[in-house]
Amino acid sequence: MAKRSKKYQAALEKFDADSSYSIEEAVKLAQETSTANFDASVEVAFRLGIDTRKNDQQIRGAIVLPHGTGKSQRVLVFAKGEKLKEAQEAGADYAGDQEFVEKINGGWFDFDVIVATPDMMGEVGKLGRVLGPKGLMPNPKTGTVTMDVKKAVEEIKAGKVEYRAEKSGIVHAAIGKASFDTEKLVENFKALHDALVKAKPASSKGTYFKTVAVSSTMGPGIKVDNNEVRNA
Repeated sequence: MAKRSKKYQAALEKFDADSSYSIEEAVKLAQETSTANFDASVEVAFRLGIDTRKNDQQIRGAIVLPHGTGKSQRVLVFAKGEKLKEAQEAGADYAGDQEFVEKINGGWFDFDVIVATPDMMGEVGKLGRVLGPKGLMPNPKTGTVTMDVKKAVEEIKAGKVEYRAEKSGIVHAAIGKASFDTEKLVENFKALHDALVKAKPASSKGTYFKTVAVSSTMGPGIKVDNNEVRNA
């Protein structure tokens, strides 16, 4: 078992690890138990009652959180012509075509999100082996393969987050920073929760929200009361 730091041990003393808390209490505890020496992210983990081995139960999407994430996302857009100009005017950090394919192949990854117009996916697809493992491949389901480049860039800059169920059925996502007002984090939590409710596969039976926990970066996980999650 890994040895915990004194800060982490002190954080554990602030709550009962065997108890579940209301959404607001859990979020507030995640803020209070942040052990990082920087403005840590507050993250939520939903363990869903889905079987990701089935194609119709693979959950993936994106949502613009009401209060953003507190993180500035660096956006790279693959586009040509007027769409290239549109991306630049919308605030993309980088925009171009073949030259960025070559840069990425050369090991350049100075960006957080990629947006691509459909006509560029033939070139971007060639980067699948390097982008795929890093979760950076554009996807229509998350709105990052689109002709509406302006909207895509603006939403990402406004605090759009992508979510995707892992093999175990867990969805991890950041809902803001520890410095946020608790109320804003709660509203972001509920927005993500609502998106997952809408994404529930029709073939998913039984309990959908198995367990939910909130934590800060490097901080302990605080369990959220399942009854409140189901009624949120």
